[in-house]
Amino acid sequence: MVGLVITMLLAMLDNLIVGTAMPTIVGDLGGAEHLSWVVTSYTLATAASTPIWGKLGDLYGRKGVFVVSIVVFLAGSALSGLSQTMGQLIGFRAVQGLGAGGLMVGVMSIMGALVPPRDRGRYQGMFAGVMAIAMIGGPLVGGFITDHLNWHWTFYINLPLGAVALAVVTATLHLPRTRSTARIDYLGAALLTVGITALVLITTWGGQEYAWGSVQILGMAVLAVLSLAGFTAVERRAEEPVLPLGLFRNRNFTLVSVIGFLVGFTMFGSVTFLPLYQQTVQGASATNSGLLLMPMMLGMLVVSLVVGQAVTRTGRYRVFPILGTGVMAGGALLLSTLSTDTGRFTSGAYMVVLGAGMGFLMQITMLVAQNSVEPKDMGVASSTATLFRTIGGSFGVALFGALFTDRVADTMRDSLGAAGGRAADGTAQLTPSVLRTLPAAFQDAYHHAVSNGIHAVFLWGAAVSVLGIAAAVLLKEVPLRGAGTESGAPAADGAEGAVPEPAAAL
Repeated sequence: MVGLVITMLLAMLDNLIVGTAMPTIVGDLGGAEHLSWVVTSYTLATAASTPIWGKLGDLYGRKGVFVVSIVVFLAGSALSGLSQTMGQLIGFRAVQGLGAGGLMVGVMSIMGALVPPRDRGRYQGMFAGVMAIAMIGGPLVGGFITDHLNWHWTFYINLPLGAVALAVVTATLHLPRTRSTARIDYLGAALLTVGITALVLITTWGGQEYAWGSVQILGMAVLAVLSLAGFTAVERRAEEPVLPLGLFRNRNFTLVSVIGFLVGFTMFGSVTFLPLYQQTVQGASATNSGLLLMPMMLGMLVVSLVVGQAVTRTGRYRVFPILGTGVMAGGALLLSTLSTDTGRFTSGAYMVVLGAGMGFLMQITMLVAQNSVEPKDMGVASSTATLFRTIGGSFGVALFGALFTDRVADTMRDSLGAAGGRAADGTAQLTPSVLRTLPAAFQDAYHHAVSNGIHAVFLWGAAVSVLGIAAAVLLKEVPLRGAGTESGAPAADGAEGAVPEPAAAL
């Protein structure tokens, strides 16, 4: 467990630490026009490789594949730290992202192999705590390294942490050795990679690099549809498909995939826009930006701990996704009321509610996904749950970003006329420090514009969460493995049953 926790921390800290150092990196290497690709290359590689790592673990043994993913991530980190040009950094970040795709999936699938679902709640608070530590500590560590060392150490810091994780996992993790003779589904993997890449690029470029109706975005949409349609056709005939489509005949598996997508959609949108509101409207310091999200993280951590213990004690879980999606919708609705007069205590209290909703859902969705498949498909179940949350986050940030930008521009235009609209079009350069140098009338107008943008984002976030309530209500209460109940394999017609864990894995 120590090795798994360190690895999960490694996976979550990286982007948060690097994000803080990006202005310094650009100042040193130049190439500001390619700045977004430093993040995009990492995100693309992570999303595209996630399902492949999961399947490789199922076929060839989770420990060996997990160790390889750690080594790839550390190699990418070392090379990124050695980068001398922006092009090198973008390429090496892709290598790093390729390894990162296997870290989270490896942690979750190994956890699924070692611990029966009934007992897994004891550990889920630990992983929620890691997430909270990463969200709060990442920007602080990144800021400290940038100020007192240099940006290269934002990548080198992964090396000692990863070395400890690698040593602990190698020495202490014991899993049954498996080796499949099935051929790897290369064509399915390639088509899935192209489809995921196209989807991520649509959400990354849309409304930013290119207009939503541009040839580039429409071309990517066509590519995504064609490649995913081809992937579906290939998977129906593959001997050992990368993502067995039969899993989606299991109602619970399909529903928690949808819920995971919606959680990612709402969560990443919140994490993106709340600090902007707090820094711009409430005047919070950007230096301590990680601390701004502490109320939400604490709400998530406490509820996740309580839910985990309750699941372990009772073996029941269906009520928690229903409560979680409902509370998340309520938290988003409360945050949609933020205005220029809202105090930090009030906004913090609203964030606690949103975090509590996420606490009900973050680990439960993974738990239900893993409980809905046979042990041999644990890696695929974990990677699919992770992938849907990642894609949901990508779509959430893109669509909420477009909504926020449009609302800010409209409000500025209404307040200050065409000049205000033109100023809002350049909001990427309108930092809190720059804003304070502008006339008071412009500051007031912009504060109201940001508040209106936040209102629109979270109002739609609440609407999306309501869809999650509908999906959660349809879940079936299937006995968790390890509860001492009789069990059988999931039926193809969707009548789920619990699946016995292999004794060797326990």
